[in-house]
Amino acid sequence: METKKETRQFKTEVQQLLKLIINSLYSHPEIFLRELISNASDAIDKIRFRSQTEPDILGNDAVFRIKIVPDRENATLSIVDNGIGMGHDEVVENIGTIAQSGTRAFLQAIEEAKKKDSLTPEMIGQFGVGFYSSFIVADKVTLITRAAGEDTATKWESNGDGSYTIEETTKDSRGTTVILHLKKTADGEQDYTDEWTIRDIVKHHSDFVSYPVVMDVEKVEPIPEEKLIRDKEGKPVGNTTQKVFAEETLNSMKAIWAKNKSQVTDDEYDEFYKHISHDWNPPMERLHIKFEGTTEYTALLYIPSKMPFDLHMREPKHGINLYCKRVFIMDDCKELVPEYFSFVQGVVDAPDLNLNISREILQKDSLVKNIRKNLIKRLFGLLEEMDQEKYDRFYAEFGPVLKVGIPTDYENKERIAKLLRYRTTKSAEKYISLKEYVDRMKPDQEDIYYITGENLTALLNSPHLERLKDKDIEVVLMSDPVDEWVVQGLQKYEGKKLRSAEKGDLGLDSVDDETKSQYSALFDFIRTRLESKIKEVKPSTHLKHSVACLSGDSYDMSAYMEKILKATGQKAEPAKRVLELNIDHPAITRIKALFEHDKGDPVLADYADLLLDLAVISEGGKLDDPARFSKTIGNLMAQALVMDDFVETDAVEV
Repeated sequence: METKKETRQFKTEVQQLLKLIINSLYSHPEIFLRELISNASDAIDKIRFRSQTEPDILGNDAVFRIKIVPDRENATLSIVDNGIGMGHDEVVENIGTIAQSGTRAFLQAIEEAKKKDSLTPEMIGQFGVGFYSSFIVADKVTLITRAAGEDTATKWESNGDGSYTIEETTKDSRGTTVILHLKKTADGEQDYTDEWTIRDIVKHHSDFVSYPVVMDVEKVEPIPEEKLIRDKEGKPVGNTTQKVFAEETLNSMKAIWAKNKSQVTDDEYDEFYKHISHDWNPPMERLHIKFEGTTEYTALLYIPSKMPFDLHMREPKHGINLYCKRVFIMDDCKELVPEYFSFVQGVVDAPDLNLNISREILQKDSLVKNIRKNLIKRLFGLLEEMDQEKYDRFYAEFGPVLKVGIPTDYENKERIAKLLRYRTTKSAEKYISLKEYVDRMKPDQEDIYYITGENLTALLNSPHLERLKDKDIEVVLMSDPVDEWVVQGLQKYEGKKLRSAEKGDLGLDSVDDETKSQYSALFDFIRTRLESKIKEVKPSTHLKHSVACLSGDSYDMSAYMEKILKATGQKAEPAKRVLELNIDHPAITRIKALFEHDKGDPVLADYADLLLDLAVISEGGKLDDPARFSKTIGNLMAQALVMDDFVETDAVEV
């Protein structure tokens, strides 16, 4: 049957990706084989899982394996699997274009890694684009695949030059064959058709793959008795052995989570972590536990040393793979650990689970709930027992993720709160726990004071903290967006209320009624002038040195929360805030004197506008009309500069 061959162009981003991979990414080119073996393993996982409900789908091909076929004469290396295979449209989607969001995120991650000088070969695996690592060692890649249940196959081919061809073809059985047409090797470079090179790569990178990785190898075997040539005395004549090719399994297929901890070496643990996480860095910590009793299950969990690059994508994957009696059930198992532990990688094997269990059933399954509860408990214990130096490194990477648990997990929020660390107005560069803060609170201090914002330097110098600093009261500086939800969810710690330093009355000093009455007329004038932008003008309980600031009532949305909601495209009606004025500041006393002298002086309106602008600027906000602000400042400066006399030296007395 004649079939039509189509030539298609890669998307621009994919061309960028190919160029990057081929020319600059890998310092360990042999990783390509692990990526292809991993893809083959995933394909077998899928057909194996599907066969639990559709046993006929396997036909006569029920022995799973991944075969490596080196061909030195033709300089090719083939990786063959009998997994689920792909149809024409799947090939176009998965191989021809790559997931657009994943490619974009990968390229962004590469740029960030370059800036930090942390570019690693394993980054490619984290974004599901490992197939393209083939072009590091091959100048042409051919893929032939036939989906389970289909009669026809699809052939895809590319030189990695920006285009590919795709056509219908034939294949005897389901599965995928990837044929690499290898580049010529220079002296000293690895020969990927060499038996021992392949053995070494598989042992090092793919030893824990759950299915046999096989290859035909040359062996020396005795010649069968019936084929031996013997002399008259019955002694063998000539060779008694012969060279034959026989299929050999190259990997151990060890489910190391099922072994006793004493039987697994640190190197084996680390290599298994690399296998499941595609992370080149060694893990920071691991947890290998086996529960026995009415419910039995085994878990091998890892805490990475670096934040996974895809963790902040719109739909990040959890790192837990679920097995039942070593049979893969699903990856990305969100039901086993909460979102605030989404960075944890590992395997959970629960023998009592139903192989046909769905994600919907998982959410209600009592065994899964029990596993989840115990894993959370053990992970907390692991973090709490870390030494200070290691925990500081952990928190620098995963602190913002951990904080998500405060508003989402009421049952464990107190335990999470103990793990939080913050800079304060007294901690210098050090991050401290809330317990440390409470332990050094002043004897008469009742509340934990905090302030939220996007910049630590701006927070540290915020005018809202002036009175607190004057009273020598420590303030917690919260600069992660999630901190806005932390303070809403936590509210108290060890009986001490969390109190915003920018909202409400600080409860430190009060202004007596007589003093308030002296300023009431001026404040009424300013409020009337600014009534569309503020809801009240009052003497400040926050300020010591600055002239003005904006504050909110205790239950108002903070300025930072308003900014976060706007940045994420959510509707956030701007709340009118309170303009606080420092009545001890010379500027306010002089404006008061000017007001009492001539309430109709037009410059008073300029001063009212200017006070609001200064309050907005002091908290890092943006002015509605910067040009008007600049003009007002210029006019007021000109009026304030009194030039009594000019002398020949051009000196001016001000």
